Order: sequence, then C-alpha cells, then structure tokens
Amino acid sequence: MSDEISAYKKIGERRFRETSGLYFEDFQPGDVYEHRPGRTVLDADNVWFTLLTMNTQQVHFDRAYADHTEWKDLLVDSTFTMAVLTGMSVRTVSAKVVANLGWDKVRASAPVFAGDTIYAETEVLSKRESKSRPTQGIVTVFTRGLNQKGDEIMSFERTMLVHKRGHGPEEAAGY
Repeated sequence: MSDEISAYKKIGERRFRETSGLYFEDFQPGDVYEHRPGRTVLDADNVWFTLLTMNTQQVHFDRAYADHTEWKDLLVDSTFTMAVLTGMSVRTVSAKVVANLGWDKVRASAPVFAGDTIYAETEVLSKRESKSRPTQGIVTVFTRGLNQKGDEIMSFERTMLVHKRGHGPEEAAGY
C-alpha cells in the first residue's frame, strides 16, 4: 500500500467521487488515524441523549442536583461520548464494515462537560482473514477520545467484520 490513502475514486475525465472507509487490505497494525473535525458537546446534546435513552441519573440533566456533586456541573452521559467517538471514526475506520462485532475494554477516564470539544484517534491493533467469509476480514482497533486540552476522556477497543476490496456493496451497486 502507498503512503497515501485516496479519499476519491476517479470515475471519468476530471471527475471524482468521494469515498470513505478502508477495505480490509488497507488496515495495517500500528497505523493511527486522527479523526477530524472535532465535536463540541452542547447542553442540549447531553440532555436530549440522556432523556431519549431513558437514563434517569440526575447528574446528566438536573443542574440543581449536579451542583451538589463533586463535579459541580452536569456530566455528559458516557454512552453519548462513546457514540460520538465511534461516529467520528466511521468515515475512515468503519465505513466499509459488514458489522460491528463488539466493543471491549471501554474506559471512561475523565469527565466530559457541555462545552468540551472531543477529538478521536484510532490505532489498528490487529487484523485477520475471516475463517467463514472469504470476502471479509476481522479488524480490531483501539480508539481514544481526547478533549480540547489533550486529556484522554475515553478509550475502547472495537472489533469489526470488514469487506475486502472488490466485495463490498459499492461494487455491486456501481458506486
């Protein structure tokens, strides 16, 4: 593989189509992808997500209650943080997945508050051919979330089943 991974597919003379995601062959253990842009968390994001998921922990949506905790502020729901970090990595890491197989070793290492900006980076840990699906492979990555100060706020491993080049829905649909 070259030192550059193309984000565009040439489809005609001076015409290119944006692409996303890596095929199984593109993943190399040790490679690290920084995901941009960052995402600033708003009070509304936290309150809506908490209420939509029926999380009744008051520290996420009741400011008067949160003011009396050690944090003295509303905490962002950690499952929201995990969802944002996963989402930030999709364009590169999982746009060509068949399925997510699981999240492991999830660590919430620092609190997140409304107003914090979250960034993510993902390191490829391992990959192997699928034993039962010859057109796919299994990739495990480690994703870290960082706040605007560079402090790690969360980390997790994620394992995915990924299409091999020439075998994804894009090829079948003519994308």
